[in-house]
Amino acid sequence: MLASRAARRFLSFSRFVSPSIPLRHLHQGAPRLDGNASIHPYAIIHPGAVLGKAVSVGPFCTVGSAARIGDGCELHPGCHVVGDTELGERCVVLSGAIVGADLPGRTIIGRNNVIGHYAVIGVKCQDLKYKPGDECFLIVGDNNEIREYTSIHRSSKSTEKTVIGDNNLIMGSCHIAHDCKIGKNNIFANNTLLAGHVVVEDYTHTAGSIVIHQFCHIGSYCFIGGGSVIAQDVPKYMMVSGDRAELRGLNLEGLRRHGFSSMEVRSMRSAYKKIFMPNDTESDGIENRLSEVDKQKIRMMDATKKLAFNSCRLASSRLVVQLHLVKSVTVLLIYYRQCIDIFFPEIIVKLYCTL
Repeated sequence: MLASRAARRFLSFSRFVSPSIPLRHLHQGAPRLDGNASIHPYAIIHPGAVLGKAVSVGPFCTVGSAARIGDGCELHPGCHVVGDTELGERCVVLSGAIVGADLPGRTIIGRNNVIGHYAVIGVKCQDLKYKPGDECFLIVGDNNEIREYTSIHRSSKSTEKTVIGDNNLIMGSCHIAHDCKIGKNNIFANNTLLAGHVVVEDYTHTAGSIVIHQFCHIGSYCFIGGGSVIAQDVPKYMMVSGDRAELRGLNLEGLRRHGFSSMEVRSMRSAYKKIFMPNDTESDGIENRLSEVDKQKIRMMDATKKLAFNSCRLASSRLVVQLHLVKSVTVLLIYYRQCIDIFFPEIIVKLYCTL
Protein backbone atom coordinates (compact mmCIF):
# COMPACT_ATOMS: atom_id res chain seq x y z
CA MET A 1 0.00 0.00 0.00
CA LEU A 2 2.68 2.51 1.05
CA ALA A 3 4.92 1.41 -1.82
CA SER A 4 2.22 1.96 -4.43
CA ARG A 5 1.40 5.39 -2.98
CA ALA A 6 5.07 6.40 -3.16
CA ALA A 7 5.28 5.17 -6.75
CA ARG A 8 2.26 7.27 -7.74
CA ARG A 9 3.84 10.35 -6.17
CA PHE A 10 7.11 9.75 -8.02
CA LEU A 11 5.36 9.30 -11.36
CA SER A 12 3.28 12.45 -10.85
CA PHE A 13 6.43 14.47 -10.04
CA SER A 14 8.35 13.03 -12.97
CA ARG A 15 5.87 14.58 -15.38
CA PHE A 16 7.08 18.05 -14.38
CA VAL A 17 10.80 17.32 -14.62
CA SER A 18 10.82 15.28 -17.77
CA PRO A 19 13.68 16.26 -20.12
CA SER A 20 11.11 16.65 -22.88
CA ILE A 21 9.61 19.63 -20.94
CA PRO A 22 12.51 21.99 -20.10
CA LEU A 23 11.76 23.91 -16.92
CA ARG A 24 12.95 27.17 -18.41
CA HIS A 25 10.04 26.96 -20.85
CA LEU A 26 7.46 26.88 -18.06
CA HIS A 27 7.60 30.71 -18.01
CA GLN A 28 5.94 32.82 -20.65
CA GLY A 29 8.51 33.69 -23.31
CA ALA A 30 12.21 32.83 -23.20
CA PRO A 31 15.39 34.49 -21.92
CA ARG A 32 17.28 36.82 -24.22
CA LEU A 33 20.37 35.08 -25.59
CA ASP A 34 23.15 37.07 -27.31
CA GLY A 35 24.81 34.03 -28.83
CA ASN A 36 25.27 30.27 -28.54
CA ALA A 37 24.60 29.23 -24.95
CA SER A 38 24.57 25.84 -23.28
CA ILE A 39 21.58 25.67 -20.93
CA HIS A 40 20.63 22.49 -19.14
CA PRO A 41 16.94 21.60 -19.44
CA TYR A 42 16.56 21.60 -15.65
CA ALA A 43 17.85 25.16 -15.27
CA ILE A 44 15.25 27.82 -14.43
CA ILE A 45 15.91 31.06 -16.29
CA HIS A 46 13.49 33.97 -16.16
CA PRO A 47 12.49 35.31 -19.58
CA GLY A 48 13.68 38.77 -18.52
CA ALA A 49 17.26 37.57 -17.94
CA VAL A 50 20.00 38.46 -20.44
CA LEU A 51 22.62 35.84 -21.27
CA GLY A 52 25.76 36.61 -23.28
CA LYS A 53 27.62 34.50 -25.79
CA ALA A 54 28.90 31.01 -24.94
CA VAL A 55 27.28 30.99 -21.50
CA SER A 56 27.04 27.63 -19.74
CA VAL A 57 24.20 27.04 -17.25
CA GLY A 58 24.10 23.76 -15.35
CA PRO A 59 21.14 21.85 -13.94
CA PHE A 60 19.06 23.26 -11.07
CA CYS A 61 20.48 26.78 -11.53
CA THR A 62 18.15 29.77 -11.26
CA VAL A 63 18.69 33.09 -13.02
CA GLY A 64 16.44 35.98 -11.99
CA SER A 65 14.45 38.42 -14.07
CA ALA A 66 16.90 41.34 -13.84
CA ALA A 67 20.11 39.29 -14.06
CA ARG A 68 22.68 39.91 -16.80
CA ILE A 69 25.22 37.16 -17.46
CA GLY A 70 28.33 38.16 -19.44
CA ASP A 71 29.99 36.29 -22.29
CA GLY A 72 31.66 33.02 -21.44
CA CYS A 73 30.29 32.73 -17.89
CA GLU A 74 29.86 29.31 -16.28
CA LEU A 75 27.07 28.63 -13.81
CA HIS A 76 27.69 25.27 -12.17
CA PRO A 77 24.86 23.02 -10.97
CA GLY A 78 22.72 24.38 -8.17
CA CYS A 79 23.97 27.99 -8.10
CA HIS A 80 21.68 31.02 -8.16
CA VAL A 81 21.94 34.51 -9.65
CA VAL A 82 19.03 36.64 -8.47
CA GLY A 83 17.93 40.25 -8.27
CA ASP A 84 19.48 43.13 -10.19
CA THR A 85 22.84 41.40 -10.65
CA GLU A 86 25.43 41.72 -13.36
CA LEU A 87 28.16 39.14 -13.99
CA GLY A 88 31.08 40.27 -16.15
CA GLU A 89 32.73 38.19 -18.82
CA ARG A 90 34.19 34.76 -18.03
CA CYS A 91 33.00 34.54 -14.45
CA VAL A 92 32.60 31.13 -12.81
CA VAL A 93 29.92 30.54 -10.16
CA LEU A 94 30.39 27.15 -8.49
CA SER A 95 27.75 24.87 -7.05
CA GLY A 96 25.62 26.19 -4.22
CA ALA A 97 26.74 29.81 -4.52
CA ILE A 98 24.20 32.63 -4.32
CA VAL A 99 24.92 35.93 -6.07
CA GLY A 100 22.60 38.89 -5.55
CA ALA A 101 19.30 39.30 -3.76
CA ASP A 102 15.71 40.18 -4.61
CA LEU A 103 16.03 43.52 -2.85
CA PRO A 104 16.30 47.14 -4.02
CA GLY A 105 19.82 47.95 -5.13
CA ARG A 106 22.37 46.22 -7.29
CA THR A 107 25.23 43.72 -7.31
CA ILE A 108 27.94 44.19 -9.94
CA ILE A 109 30.61 41.52 -10.44
CA GLY A 110 33.50 42.29 -12.80
CA ARG A 111 35.31 40.01 -15.21
CA ASN A 112 37.21 36.76 -14.62
CA ASN A 113 35.96 36.24 -11.07
CA VAL A 114 35.55 32.84 -9.43
CA ILE A 115 32.85 32.49 -6.77
CA GLY A 116 33.32 29.35 -4.71
CA HIS A 117 30.98 26.66 -3.49
CA TYR A 118 28.16 27.95 -1.24
CA ALA A 119 29.53 31.49 -1.14
CA VAL A 120 26.92 34.19 -0.54
CA ILE A 121 27.68 37.40 -2.42
CA GLY A 122 25.66 40.60 -2.53
CA VAL A 123 22.93 39.79 -0.03
CA LYS A 124 21.26 41.95 2.62
CA CYS A 125 23.58 43.38 5.26
CA GLN A 126 23.49 42.46 8.95
CA ASP A 127 23.05 45.99 10.23
CA LEU A 128 20.15 47.37 12.26
CA LYS A 129 20.53 50.72 10.48
CA TYR A 130 19.28 49.10 7.29
CA LYS A 131 15.77 50.19 6.36
CA PRO A 132 13.63 47.97 4.15
CA GLY A 133 13.31 49.52 0.73
CA ASP A 134 16.73 51.22 0.73
CA GLU A 135 18.83 50.64 -2.37
CA CYS A 136 22.09 49.01 -1.36
CA PHE A 137 25.07 48.12 -3.52
CA LEU A 138 28.02 45.77 -3.91
CA ILE A 139 30.71 46.33 -6.55
CA VAL A 140 33.40 43.70 -7.18
CA GLY A 141 36.29 44.28 -9.59
CA ASP A 142 38.12 41.87 -11.89
CA ASN A 143 40.20 38.71 -11.41
CA ASN A 144 39.13 37.95 -7.85
CA GLU A 145 38.98 34.45 -6.39
CA ILE A 146 36.32 34.17 -3.70
CA ARG A 147 36.45 30.76 -2.12
CA GLU A 148 33.87 28.48 -0.52
CA TYR A 149 31.46 29.65 2.21
CA THR A 150 32.56 33.28 1.98
CA SER A 151 29.93 35.94 2.66
CA ILE A 152 30.09 39.48 1.24
CA HIS A 153 27.24 41.86 2.03
CA ARG A 154 25.82 44.90 0.33
CA SER A 155 25.99 48.38 1.83
CA SER A 156 23.72 49.38 4.69
CA LYS A 157 22.18 52.42 2.95
CA SER A 158 21.81 53.93 -0.49
CA THR A 159 24.54 56.53 0.01
CA GLU A 160 27.20 53.86 0.62
CA LYS A 161 28.71 50.96 -1.33
CA THR A 162 30.58 47.82 -0.46
CA VAL A 163 33.55 47.79 -2.84
CA ILE A 164 36.15 45.12 -3.62
CA GLY A 165 38.96 45.89 -6.07
CA ASP A 166 40.93 43.66 -8.44
CA ASN A 167 43.14 40.58 -8.07
CA ASN A 168 42.18 39.65 -4.52
CA LEU A 169 42.32 36.15 -3.06
CA ILE A 170 39.61 35.69 -0.44
CA MET A 171 39.94 32.22 1.06
CA GLY A 172 37.26 30.01 2.54
CA SER A 173 34.81 31.14 5.22
CA CYS A 174 35.81 34.79 5.14
CA HIS A 175 33.29 37.52 5.89
CA ILE A 176 33.25 41.06 4.47
CA ALA A 177 30.49 43.12 6.03
CA HIS A 178 28.52 46.11 4.79
CA ASP A 179 30.23 49.28 3.53
CA CYS A 180 33.75 47.82 3.50
CA LYS A 181 36.27 49.13 0.99
CA ILE A 182 38.86 46.58 -0.18
CA GLY A 183 41.69 47.55 -2.53
CA LYS A 184 43.64 45.34 -4.90
CA ASN A 185 46.06 42.40 -4.66
CA ASN A 186 45.10 41.49 -1.09
CA ILE A 187 45.25 37.97 0.37
CA PHE A 188 42.74 37.10 3.10
CA ALA A 189 43.40 33.69 4.65
CA ASN A 190 40.62 31.46 5.95
CA ASN A 191 38.22 32.93 8.52
CA THR A 192 39.30 36.53 8.05
CA LEU A 193 36.35 38.50 9.43
CA LEU A 194 35.83 42.17 8.59
CA ALA A 195 33.16 44.16 10.42
CA GLY A 196 31.30 47.05 8.81
CA HIS A 197 33.00 50.11 7.29
CA VAL A 198 36.49 48.58 7.37
CA VAL A 199 38.97 49.96 4.82
CA VAL A 200 41.76 47.71 3.56
CA GLU A 201 44.21 49.24 1.11
CA ASP A 202 46.42 47.28 -1.31
CA TYR A 203 48.82 44.32 -1.02
CA THR A 204 47.85 43.37 2.54
CA HIS A 205 48.12 39.79 3.77
CA THR A 206 46.19 38.30 6.66
CA ALA A 207 46.86 34.98 8.33
CA GLY A 208 43.96 32.77 9.42
CA SER A 209 41.24 33.47 11.96
CA ILE A 210 41.60 37.21 12.40
CA VAL A 211 38.96 39.76 13.39
CA ILE A 212 38.95 43.43 12.34
CA HIS A 213 36.76 45.83 14.32
CA GLN A 214 34.36 48.13 12.49
CA PHE A 215 35.68 51.41 11.05
CA CYS A 216 39.33 50.29 11.25
CA HIS A 217 41.72 51.26 8.46
CA ILE A 218 44.40 48.80 7.32
CA GLY A 219 47.28 50.33 5.35
CA SER A 220 48.97 48.90 2.29
CA TYR A 221 51.65 46.17 2.50
CA CYS A 222 50.62 45.11 6.01
CA PHE A 223 50.80 41.63 7.44
CA ILE A 224 48.37 40.57 10.17
CA GLY A 225 49.36 37.51 12.20
CA GLY A 226 47.06 34.56 12.77
CA GLY A 227 44.42 34.82 15.48
CA SER A 228 44.81 38.58 15.80
CA VAL A 229 42.09 40.97 16.91
CA ILE A 230 42.45 44.37 15.24
CA ALA A 231 40.76 47.12 17.24
CA GLN A 232 42.73 50.12 15.90
CA ASP A 233 44.09 51.36 12.58
CA VAL A 234 47.22 49.69 11.22
CA PRO A 235 49.79 51.95 9.49
CA LYS A 236 51.27 51.04 6.12
CA TYR A 237 54.16 48.55 5.83
CA MET A 238 53.65 47.14 9.34
CA MET A 239 53.42 43.66 10.81
CA VAL A 240 50.97 43.25 13.69
CA SER A 241 49.72 40.32 15.76
CA GLY A 242 48.09 39.42 19.04
CA ASP A 243 44.77 39.68 20.82
CA ARG A 244 44.31 43.46 20.61
CA ALA A 245 47.13 43.40 18.08
CA GLU A 246 50.36 45.29 18.63
CA LEU A 247 53.08 46.44 16.23
CA ARG A 248 55.79 43.84 15.68
CA GLY A 249 57.94 45.82 13.27
CA LEU A 250 58.03 46.33 9.53
CA ASN A 251 56.65 43.71 7.17
CA LEU A 252 60.15 43.12 5.79
CA GLU A 253 59.33 39.96 3.86
CA GLY A 254 56.32 41.60 2.21
CA LEU A 255 58.38 44.64 1.27
CA ARG A 256 61.10 42.42 -0.21
CA ARG A 257 58.59 40.42 -2.24
CA HIS A 258 57.08 43.58 -3.69
CA GLY A 259 60.36 45.00 -4.87
CA PHE A 260 61.21 47.70 -2.32
CA SER A 261 64.88 48.64 -2.50
CA SER A 262 67.26 48.31 0.43
CA MET A 263 67.53 52.11 0.63
CA GLU A 264 63.74 52.43 0.90
CA VAL A 265 63.62 49.79 3.62
CA ARG A 266 66.39 51.55 5.58
CA SER A 267 64.43 54.80 5.39
CA MET A 268 61.32 53.04 6.65
CA ARG A 269 63.27 51.50 9.52
CA SER A 270 64.62 54.91 10.50
CA ALA A 271 61.12 56.42 10.44
CA TYR A 272 59.72 53.46 12.38
CA LYS A 273 62.29 53.88 15.15
CA LYS A 274 61.72 57.61 15.41
CA ILE A 275 57.91 57.29 15.53
CA PHE A 276 57.27 54.06 17.41
CA MET A 277 60.52 53.44 19.37
CA PRO A 278 61.65 56.87 20.64
CA ASN A 279 64.36 57.41 23.21
CA ASP A 280 63.38 58.87 26.57
CA THR A 281 64.72 62.25 25.49
CA GLU A 282 62.59 62.18 22.32
CA SER A 283 59.30 60.93 23.77
CA ASP A 284 57.45 64.24 23.44
CA GLY A 285 54.28 63.03 21.75
CA ILE A 286 53.39 61.24 18.54
CA GLU A 287 52.50 64.47 16.72
CA ASN A 288 55.95 65.97 17.30
CA ARG A 289 57.63 62.76 16.20
CA LEU A 290 55.58 62.69 13.00
CA SER A 291 56.46 66.33 12.34
CA GLU A 292 60.16 65.57 12.82
CA VAL A 293 59.97 62.67 10.36
CA ASP A 294 58.19 64.92 7.83
CA LYS A 295 60.91 67.58 8.22
CA GLN A 296 63.60 64.94 7.71
CA LYS A 297 61.79 63.75 4.59
CA ILE A 298 61.69 67.32 3.23
CA ARG A 299 65.40 67.78 3.94
CA MET A 300 66.20 64.53 2.12
CA MET A 301 64.04 65.58 -0.85
CA ASP A 302 65.79 68.96 -1.01
CA ALA A 303 69.18 67.26 -0.89
CA THR A 304 68.10 64.88 -3.66
CA LYS A 305 66.85 67.75 -5.82
CA LYS A 306 70.12 69.66 -5.28
CA LEU A 307 72.16 66.61 -6.23
CA ALA A 308 70.02 66.08 -9.33
CA PHE A 309 70.39 69.78 -10.29
CA ASN A 310 74.18 69.64 -9.95
CA SER A 311 74.27 66.46 -12.02
CA CYS A 312 72.20 68.16 -14.73
CA ARG A 313 74.54 71.18 -14.73
CA LEU A 314 77.57 68.92 -15.08
CA ALA A 315 75.95 66.97 -17.89
CA SER A 316 74.97 70.22 -19.65
CA SER A 317 78.52 71.59 -19.46
CA ARG A 318 79.87 68.36 -20.92
CA LEU A 319 77.32 68.56 -23.72
CA VAL A 320 78.33 72.16 -24.52
CA VAL A 321 82.00 71.15 -24.74
CA GLN A 322 81.11 68.27 -27.03
CA LEU A 323 79.01 70.51 -29.27
CA HIS A 324 81.83 73.06 -29.58
CA LEU A 325 84.20 70.24 -30.45
CA VAL A 326 81.84 68.86 -33.08
CA LYS A 327 81.38 72.34 -34.57
CA SER A 328 85.13 72.89 -34.82
CA VAL A 329 85.72 69.51 -36.41
CA THR A 330 82.87 70.11 -38.86
CA VAL A 331 84.41 73.42 -40.00
CA LEU A 332 87.72 71.71 -40.60
CA LEU A 333 86.06 68.91 -42.54
CA ILE A 334 84.20 71.38 -44.75
CA TYR A 335 87.51 73.19 -45.45
CA TYR A 336 89.11 69.95 -46.61
CA ARG A 337 85.99 68.64 -48.30
CA GLN A 338 87.49 68.54 -51.77
CA CYS A 339 90.27 66.29 -50.55
CA ILE A 340 88.11 63.82 -48.61
CA ASP A 341 84.84 64.07 -50.49
CA ILE A 342 84.46 60.32 -50.83
CA PHE A 343 85.23 59.51 -47.16
CA PHE A 344 83.44 62.51 -45.61
CA PRO A 345 80.30 60.71 -44.32
CA GLU A 346 82.32 57.85 -42.91
CA ILE A 347 84.66 60.20 -41.02
CA ILE A 348 81.71 62.13 -39.53
CA VAL A 349 80.22 58.90 -38.22
CA LYS A 350 83.50 57.83 -36.67
CA LEU A 351 83.99 61.23 -35.02
CA TYR A 352 80.52 61.15 -33.50
CA CYS A 353 81.11 57.66 -32.20
CA THR A 354 84.34 58.64 -30.48
CA LEU A 355 82.86 61.70 -28.69
